[in-house]
Amino acid sequence: MTLDVSDLCVARGGFPVLTGVSFRLGAGEALVLRGPNGVGKTTLLRTVAGLQPPLSGRVSGAEDQVAYAGHADGLKAMLTVEENLAFWARVFGQRTIDAALAAFDLAGLGDRLAGTLSAGQKRRLGLARLLVTGRPLWVLDEPTVSLDARSVALFAEAIRAHLGQGGSALIATHVDLGLEARALDLSRFRAAPGTHAGASDEAFL
Repeated sequence: MTLDVSDLCVARGGFPVLTGVSFRLGAGEALVLRGPNGVGKTTLLRTVAGLQPPLSGRVSGAEDQVAYAGHADGLKAMLTVEENLAFWARVFGQRTIDAALAAFDLAGLGDRLAGTLSAGQKRRLGLARLLVTGRPLWVLDEPTVSLDARSVALFAEAIRAHLGQGGSALIATHVDLGLEARALDLSRFRAAPGTHAGASDEAFL
């Protein structure tokens, strides 16, 4: 699959934050989004993932292809690690969670309730969900938050394996993951301040 973003304008709270964003992401490729806090990385990722509409421009190739990992881990606290992954596997029509457990070193925590995990363990479990979606495009917003150095390395290896299988990844991060990836600095796409475009995005926040 190929993700094609063309002349995209996105808003936060009714105010445009980025305009004229264009890029293409193909199979086996990763693109890292750079820029200071507040520049619009999360807003752009949410738009690509279909969680909020753009003000203008076009996103193509993402329909039913995206696995999104945002700031929330998306876990059910009263289910075990294995039950959480099995739930998401069923949602996406997948049959096994073994590879996800192994990739994020969760096999020994399989019978632990998600609500009893540490912040880093919860993040690993949240990221392990990506592997049971079967989706080729991973859209990732600051995925290494709460991870120690060893867990960051596990995550980077999971991305490499995904890319090696023809998947792709769009990542907002300040951490060097050691990937062969292009970088896109969003600072040059900042929208002019002071323009209010309405609150059409509010229902999606």
